[in-house]
Amino acid sequence: MSKVLIIGGGIVGLSSAYYLHKKGYEVTVLDKGDVADNCSFGNAGMIVPSHFVPLAAPGMISQGIRWMFNSKSPFYVRPGLNLNLVNWGLKFVKHATSKHVEQSAEPLRDLSLLSKKLYEDLSKESGFNFELTNKGILAFYKTEKAGEEEAHLAEKANELGLDMAVLDAAACKALQPELELDVLGAVHYRCDAHLYPGKLMQDLLRYLEQNDVKIVRNKEVDRIESDLNRITKVFTGSDVWEADEYVLATGSWSPAVAKMVNLNISLMPGKGYSFMESEPKNRVTIPALLCEARVAITPMNGSIRYGGTMELDKINTRINMQRVKGIVQSVPKYFPDLKPDLPAEDKIWYGFRPSSPDGLPYIGRSAQKKNLIVATGHGMMGLSLGPATGLLVSQIIAEQPTEIKIDAFSIR
Repeated sequence: MSKVLIIGGGIVGLSSAYYLHKKGYEVTVLDKGDVADNCSFGNAGMIVPSHFVPLAAPGMISQGIRWMFNSKSPFYVRPGLNLNLVNWGLKFVKHATSKHVEQSAEPLRDLSLLSKKLYEDLSKESGFNFELTNKGILAFYKTEKAGEEEAHLAEKANELGLDMAVLDAAACKALQPELELDVLGAVHYRCDAHLYPGKLMQDLLRYLEQNDVKIVRNKEVDRIESDLNRITKVFTGSDVWEADEYVLATGSWSPAVAKMVNLNISLMPGKGYSFMESEPKNRVTIPALLCEARVAITPMNGSIRYGGTMELDKINTRINMQRVKGIVQSVPKYFPDLKPDLPAEDKIWYGFRPSSPDGLPYIGRSAQKKNLIVATGHGMMGLSLGPATGLLVSQIIAEQPTEIKIDAFSIR
């Protein structure tokens, strides 16, 4: 039985372990933490085939520059001498074109639809109950400009075979009659779904550990040994790990780990914040995106999770309360009777989205190290794309035809 060592215990790492186990591999997952604080736990829980436009798109640069001068805006680049950010930014500018958006649409659509199908399959398995709900997502807008952009997105989505509909304010109200609205309208991303990420991760961990997949917590990789074009050993302090195949699924920490085998992976950590608030009235039954504010709102487990912002910076433990205030203050502008309190710092979750400069994940075998598969760079869609990435990783290792074409996600 071939051995696989997966570095990283987020949704991509655990999904890879799940599908590799199904194929009969002996799997070990190493994580630098306790697997309870990664990006997969605290995100908005949205499954988003609607997100076929990559972050690197026309207009993002000028919009990003404007946002940088507002401390409560959805986007922020921390000033300072950061060569990684400079290199990443130059690549981002190169890819922020209409041609790139056009070329990325079908690969992202196919990856997302595969993931959604796999989530539906997983939800039917015994022991999995992560509240998968197929009500779509409502993208609300307050301005004509945002409405035009959303209508154009819906038109393109329908051409791609994705179900979206433009709704006026009355139609929005009919879907959630208990929720007061102050919007011009919304686009209903009917192709989307949502789930409870904390429960999903718990279910996956329990399944894997009950089926002899070894989950090793609090072991940070500090050295990797290679022999010519293959990895031979991975070190976590005094512990040594050996396998036939290795999977790099370390999210925003991927560039540092990849450097240990002289592999350059261009990624920037995009810090996002979220917090939960009880919602006994159950007014929100469909997840929402606030278009102008770039805020996500998801009902889950009797509460509402509010999330947003993208801070490009080095990995750090700072909590920028101004950015959290921006999330809090934006909500009543769309939903006047929904007024979340500013949470205390210890109630705020934050995580780092591994953002590639072209907005596409890296999925594929390394050309330099023949037994290394890279699976990272999913940005804000890590949870959404996790199962599909995991299945593809298992097919790459098993040398089987991949479920979808993966050329667009090549690490080269």
